[in-house]
Amino acid sequence: MAFSFPKIYPILDATAIDAATIPAAGRPQFLHRLGNELAGAGVTLLEYRNKSGNESQLLADAAILRETLPAPNIKLILDDRADLIETTGFDGAHVDAGDLPPAAARKLLGPGRIIGTFGGCQSLLPGILSEPADYFSIGPVFPSQTKSSSRAPIGADGVRTLREQAGPKPVLVAAGGITLETAPAILAAGASVVAVSAAIFRAPHPAAEFRLWLAALNDL
Repeated sequence: MAFSFPKIYPILDATAIDAATIPAAGRPQFLHRLGNELAGAGVTLLEYRNKSGNESQLLADAAILRETLPAPNIKLILDDRADLIETTGFDGAHVDAGDLPPAAARKLLGPGRIIGTFGGCQSLLPGILSEPADYFSIGPVFPSQTKSSSRAPIGADGVRTLREQAGPKPVLVAAGGITLETAPAILAAGASVVAVSAAIFRAPHPAAEFRLWLAALNDL
């Protein structure tokens, strides 16, 4: 699909490993405030991840996020659950191993939705660039605070290697432990986008933190 990816997009992770990104008490009110603030800060793409909550919680969260981060100017990606895209009104899905394959997700969602998938770590997965995906996540770049992984971090050199393997056109989204200090080097190494969770959502004021990232990275 025709979509201009931003240099940065936040991943709102409801299953953060060592601290709750979304508090249990006052959850709807928190999400309303957060969504409105992120929209005001200039977010144009956001991924919502919830690997441990039940479907009822996921749908309730998604409804608030869609209300406060409205289409068509803001795109929302749902992690794993391509089957719920129509129900939530989200704009696409990120699918990995154990989820629908990208081809099946594309068949389900059609050509107008955004589909992302894992592209590789030390090297690109065989044949991955032939999959009908709009972007390919790579990493972890550094150790992640919000998502457990058995894969070794690849650093900027690994990002550079994957860009060389992919060529100039594919959208490579670098993820995993990226900070505002390291993000410019990751983009310079060949990432199209940096996806960030902990560094934004564990800041005292996530929307204000996002503004700092946007100002620092937008012209790179």
